[in-house]
Amino acid sequence: MTQSLDLATYRLLGRSGLRVSPLALGTMTFGSDWGWGAEQDEARRIFDAYVDRGGNFVDTANAYTNGSSERLVGEFAEGKRNRLVISTKYTMATHPGDPNSGGNHRKSMVASVEESLRRLKSDYIDLLYVHQWEGLTPVEEILRGLDDLVRQGKVLYLGLSDIPAWQASRMQAIADLRGWTPFVALQSEYSLVERTSERDLIPMANEMGMGFMPWAPLANGVLSGKYSRADLGASQTGIAGSRKAVAGAHGSLSERSLAIADVVGEIARETGRSSAQVALAWVTANTGVTALLLGARTLQQLENNLGALDVSLSAEQMRRLDAASAIELGFPYNLLHGPFLRAAVSGGAHFPERTW
Repeated sequence: MTQSLDLATYRLLGRSGLRVSPLALGTMTFGSDWGWGAEQDEARRIFDAYVDRGGNFVDTANAYTNGSSERLVGEFAEGKRNRLVISTKYTMATHPGDPNSGGNHRKSMVASVEESLRRLKSDYIDLLYVHQWEGLTPVEEILRGLDDLVRQGKVLYLGLSDIPAWQASRMQAIADLRGWTPFVALQSEYSLVERTSERDLIPMANEMGMGFMPWAPLANGVLSGKYSRADLGASQTGIAGSRKAVAGAHGSLSERSLAIADVVGEIARETGRSSAQVALAWVTANTGVTALLLGARTLQQLENNLGALDVSLSAEQMRRLDAASAIELGFPYNLLHGPFLRAAVSGGAHFPERTW
């Protein structure tokens, strides 16, 4: 069964001593620059409610709402900066037409961090993520550049986001071997709709000392029950326009995802909870998850989502959710878990089941 938590049930972030809340406040919704976010007053209410409940983990990025997200977080954090763990990211281009305003290279990294510090009104960033793997910059350039920022005191901890597991583990190994600052966090999409992180990313993060941070735990709103089959033809116009367009463009709106949402809705009715609370409770029950990223456009949405912390799901309900959303792990895991190979390796002896 899932366990009751609260925002002050702090957890250690990966291979570090940093204490963070089990739900991080995602602020991609702060600012209306993209046409669907929270205006400044509502964003402040969301921020204050989260912090007042004991939350200390706030996540943003240099490109969120064209910089408005960082600016608002910096304004709202005044007077309480040191009690907060603020994470931001670099990689996304910020100046159209300038090829070096984005990417993972040192020029982009340094410029982005300086701009983020100004917007956040802070002289340090608690946690800096490489936002997205672009496959162009040598990893040694990235790792040394990040280590320099830590040594300068501008950044305290490092993380990775949206990157193949093999590359993340390679970078962590190089950082360890060369005495550079290691990564303590990994962000990846993870929900009942998108479980493929279970193949490599989650076990890799746990093995390599990175706290796992799921984003889109409600599959862009699909698991909240807000969409129906009538929405399957949602316009795929990208991140600007509407949340439905975001869900459509991202591929979250599908017959399969709506079928999973139906099961979530059934269990929500059984427990007297909202669909969003049930879907979030399933994610937090995963022992490989450190903290999930929780976004909201209204205070009401935030309050509803925070209710997931005290949702208790029975073992039978968890099994139904697992079955409805199950994925094939594929090779080599199906082979390694199979009875033939296990018997061939064990010589007839019994060993505990390996967690991959």
